[in-house]
Parts: sequence; C-alpha cells; structure tokens
Amino acid sequence: MKRIVYLCSVYPALSHTFIFREICSLREAGIEVVTASVNPSPDVEQMTEEEQREAARTLVMKAMMPVAILSAQMRCFFRSPAGYLRMAVTALSFVFRGPKSLIKAFGYLVEAAILVDWMREKGVDHVHEHFGDSTALVAMLGKRYGTITYSFSVHGPDIFYGVESSLLKEKIENASFVRSISHYCSSQLMRITEHNLWTGFHIIRCGIDPEVYTARSLPGNEVMQLLCVGRLVPAKGQHILIEACSRLIERGACLHLNFVGGGQDMESLQQLSRELGIEQHITFAGAMGQDKVRGYYDRADIFVLASFAEGVPVVLMEAMAKEIPVVSTRITGIPELIEHGRDGLLATPGDVNDLAAQIAVLLEDDGLRERLAKAGRKKVKRLYTTEINNKDLTEIFQSL
Repeated sequence: MKRIVYLCSVYPALSHTFIFREICSLREAGIEVVTASVNPSPDVEQMTEEEQREAARTLVMKAMMPVAILSAQMRCFFRSPAGYLRMAVTALSFVFRGPKSLIKAFGYLVEAAILVDWMREKGVDHVHEHFGDSTALVAMLGKRYGTITYSFSVHGPDIFYGVESSLLKEKIENASFVRSISHYCSSQLMRITEHNLWTGFHIIRCGIDPEVYTARSLPGNEVMQLLCVGRLVPAKGQHILIEACSRLIERGACLHLNFVGGGQDMESLQQLSRELGIEQHITFAGAMGQDKVRGYYDRADIFVLASFAEGVPVVLMEAMAKEIPVVSTRITGIPELIEHGRDGLLATPGDVNDLAAQIAVLLEDDGLRERLAKAGRKKVKRLYTTEINNKDLTEIFQSL
C-alpha cells in the first residue's frame, strides 16, 4: 500500500474540512495517509467525533516537548550531517530572500528536521502540502536533506499576491508535481514558470460527497432565509452582503441573513448591521462543526457568498449539492463552478447594487430558484465529487 504524509499549517481545521474529506477519500482508495500539522488546531471541541479522532493521531510540531524537538534535530543531523547542512544553508538564504527573516528561517529548519525524522520513523518518503504557503517551505527544506520528496496543492488567490516573498516559483521547480484546483489557478502557475514545467501541473478539483450533502426539502420559510458560511474576514465581502440586504429590506423584502463562521470581522459586521438598523434581520451563529452547519443548509432558501478573493469555495459546492440556489461573485475560479443563469447567479465583486439585484431576482422568482438549485446539484455531482476527482490524485500518488 502506498504511504504518504499530508502536511498542513493547521490540521484538522473547521474552515478547511475539505482537506479532511480529501484524506478520507484517499484512504478509501487505498492510499495510507498519515497527517502532520505545524500548529495545533484551536477548534477541536467544535469538530465532529471523527475529526477529533483525526486530530488526536496527527503530529503537531508546535505541541512537541522541547526535548523531543531537540532529539529530532540531533537524529537528523547525525544520520546525515551533509543533508542537515544543505537544509541549514537553504534556510539561511531565507534571511535575504523570500521571508527575509532569521527567526522564520530558523523555525522552518527546525520544522523540516522534525518532518524528515518523523517521516523516517513512519517509513514514508513523500509529503503532500496544502495551499503552497510557508508550510511548503518546510517540505522544500526537507527535500534538501535528500530522503524525501514533496508535492503541494495550490488554491489561490492569496499565494499569487506574494510570488516572490513566498518563493512560489522555487517551490514549483523542486516539487514532484503541483495540484491546482481550477484552470484559473493553473493559469497563474503558468504565468510565473517556464513552459517545460507545465506538464507537472494537474487540475484536480476539490469536491464534496453528494451522498452526505443530499438535496434538502424546501424549507417553507415565511421569511426568506439567506445563508453565508465562511470565516468572517475581509476577503469574504460580508460587509457588502449586509449592505445589499439592507437595501433590499428598505425596498420591502422579507428576509433574514444567517452567518455561520467566526473571525476577525465579527464585531465590525455586527456594528454595521446596527448602524443600518437591520440587526434584527441578521444572526451571527459563530463557528461550528459540519454536522451542525448542515442544519443551516437545510433551512436556507438562498446561499450567498460575496467574496473579493477565493479559490473555488467548497461551501458553494455544498450549498449547490443541497439544492440551494446560490449567488456569488465573478472572480477567480468561481465562474468555473457557477455558470450565470444556468446553475447559479454571479454578481460583480464589491458592487452592492449588483449583488442586491441578483439576490432580488431569486427572492422574487420561485421557479428560477428551483431551476438553478436542481442544475447546481447536477453540476456538482458531475464535476465536483470528492470520490471521482480523487481518483486522479490517487493515481498520481501511486505513480510516484
């Protein structure tokens, strides 16, 4: 059986449950996956029992005792002084390029040595990292040691904003392959690399299990329930969504907006709802596990994601699989998931009037809501199913 490591900055995480589902799918397909996380997960108590068990068996580097960290460094060094020196020299270069921080460079070196030592103990020689962020630097340093290889998944768009500081091009050049989640994502990788590297890019979409996210029954709400699931952060455009709902309510729309998720913008969003006088029309439910989130999906009439920056949001796939009509923005990879007027509606990002107009169309047209909802589930089942999409990923891992 093929064995690999999945490495993340935080794993498992409430906001990235799709990684957990991806790993479960790979295991079911015959890949043995062991998991490592640089940071401890802060929300374990809110996760499902299955996710909590996954957290318990995941290596958490920053939760290790100092003596264990030091022991890993010593074993790594004495097993191959030359390999450790290569890692150290590369890490030292991060003082002058990329992160440009001595503290970060030292931290990445320590984490890379922990990873290499732990992988040897587990009998694994390949690590796959998600997002291509700083954790991929740890995997890249590990490769310099000489006993492991690595690959990584790129979601975007944040990683594309700091190509030089993240050393993205160098990560790509040293990786066994790069998995991108959309054509948009691959195009951004092509933009910064030579043509001969493009054969190492594989478009493998994220996905959901349509047997778990089954079509919900029409909720029959007297007040139309709008739902937004995701972290409360600037990139999600939730202030624009609240302003759009305020304008619709001023015109007489009968609606209630539900936010599921926590984050730094919670207080600001609550303040805006008070300033606009619509706080009674908005519920901030906070962060919660997937088992409870599905209850909110079941009660929703319309799902709205007004993001300014995204990859291809899994929450949109979940809502579409539940046969909830969706409204989102015309950015990055989202138009690959939603074709405007066919399986959802798209608004101009940052345009309050356009977002309000698209929501209004769905509020006023029962038939359109039903048609888009059914088409959305068909789209997800055809192109965004975890089991189907991960067959390609499984084949790549098996071929390494």
